[in-house]
Amino acid sequence: MFFNPFAIFLFLLFLLGLIFLFALIHVGIMTIAFEKIGFGPWQIFTFLLASLLGSHINIPVKRIKNKIVNIPSKVRSFGITYRIHASSFPGTVVTVNLGGALVPLFLSVYLMLKWRIFFDPLIGIAIIAAVTYWMARPVPGLGIALPMFIPPFLAAMVAILISADDHAPVVAYISGTLGTLIGADLLHYKDIERINAPVVSIGGAGTFDGIFLTGIIAVLLA
Repeated sequence: MFFNPFAIFLFLLFLLGLIFLFALIHVGIMTIAFEKIGFGPWQIFTFLLASLLGSHINIPVKRIKNKIVNIPSKVRSFGITYRIHASSFPGTVVTVNLGGALVPLFLSVYLMLKWRIFFDPLIGIAIIAAVTYWMARPVPGLGIALPMFIPPFLAAMVAILISADDHAPVVAYISGTLGTLIGADLLHYKDIERINAPVVSIGGAGTFDGIFLTGIIAVLLA
């Protein structure tokens, strides 16, 4: 049996990172945010871990045959540099990002069922979706990019205006995350063929940051 010292080092580094993340949850600002929607420390840890690890997992759902030309290795959008993933398929592979789409979707449905609120979140989702659709921009070679800090502030304002005080953080999270996902990605699905990217991720790349930060910041502000 052979052991790779570098692999052991990476595993220990990953383990230390998990311990640091759990400690940060107990004393950090994320605890304040997620306690507002009824989450305990272990639930917060599980959600953040699923989001961060899931952000690197893209599930293929469709393949579009089109001609991809002049693919850059990196693309910069709204001050952030993204690495372009290559694909062996001669066209565009449409994927769904686990951490940026499926995790917030499941969490939002769970919160609606737990708190038994449906009407206010749907109104908030519609408003945020309309605004993020207008703000999001197709970036050649990358996908759909979105400014990170405007959707959370808007989601918090909408939640405060349309919901009761005790439900505002929940409505802010649901309307902010799902509204951003729908407006930035799903409603821009028609732009996929002209993006000129080998892989397009729904809830990934430029929109993962927007969705992840929107959920945390919106809850804190509401």
